[in-house]
Amino acid sequence: MSEINPTAFTSKDFNSVKTRDELFNLSHIRGVKLRKEQRNLRYESELKQLQTELVLLQQYIQKRNLRVAVLFEGRDAAGKGGAIKRFIEHLNPRTMRLVALPKPTEVERGQWYFRRYIRKMPNPGEIVFFDRSWYNRAVVEPVMGFCTKAQYQTFMKQVPEFEHMLYEDGVIVIKFWFSIAKKEQQRRFNARIDNPLKRWKFSPVDQKGQELWDKYTYFKEQMFSRTHTPFCPWVIVEANSKRTARLESIRYVLSQFEYYGKSKSKAIILPDPNKVTRYYRGMEQTDI
Repeated sequence: MSEINPTAFTSKDFNSVKTRDELFNLSHIRGVKLRKEQRNLRYESELKQLQTELVLLQQYIQKRNLRVAVLFEGRDAAGKGGAIKRFIEHLNPRTMRLVALPKPTEVERGQWYFRRYIRKMPNPGEIVFFDRSWYNRAVVEPVMGFCTKAQYQTFMKQVPEFEHMLYEDGVIVIKFWFSIAKKEQQRRFNARIDNPLKRWKFSPVDQKGQELWDKYTYFKEQMFSRTHTPFCPWVIVEANSKRTARLESIRYVLSQFEYYGKSKSKAIILPDPNKVTRYYRGMEQTDI
């Protein structure tokens, strides 16, 4: 709901202002509160600046023939898809891909678990965004009973070696975990159910996320402890605010590269350490 009181401005007032700053100055004089509008404009301005930097980064990755994979993990409704949308919105699709794999086929279930992800790895000069990744087997699958204990244990033993091979071969892997509180997850679930345009996002598996919250927490902690490595660390994003999570995750990716034009950027590139941080065992987590 807008905070603008339409009776506080006259047609003469609107004709007299030409910029947003002039409108905000006039609103201050008139005693009109535009805090929500100012927050929205500030967010849109920051996002536009950071998306411009992402375009420069993509050009750098292409020219240097780098291979970059960005993984988005987190509980259901953590805001992964919305963040990815802001990442890729203005990127060149020729050197960028989004990977969101469906459940494995019968043939894929008989193959080495990592095989179908290897096929989706970035080519030289390309950046690939994974909306969930091979880490399905670290959390979702054991929680929901979609894999056996033996399959889970094999995966947990192999994944650090798999990622080390990617690292040695020059693939840059960034692993995000979007962290939200239990109450915030339920609020977002309710919003999905109430919105016919978002209802498709909600599934019985989502609701199980609330019922099995503690079990998810256990396997999430196991995943962090056993797969957080110096060459492929977990990056925790505080995601109770979707907008903050989007901006700060973009900043983190930008901060990892010395691309052309970065030094001249007017945008804030470094992420807020209170919102984005590498995992460590003693840290306070939102979704614990």
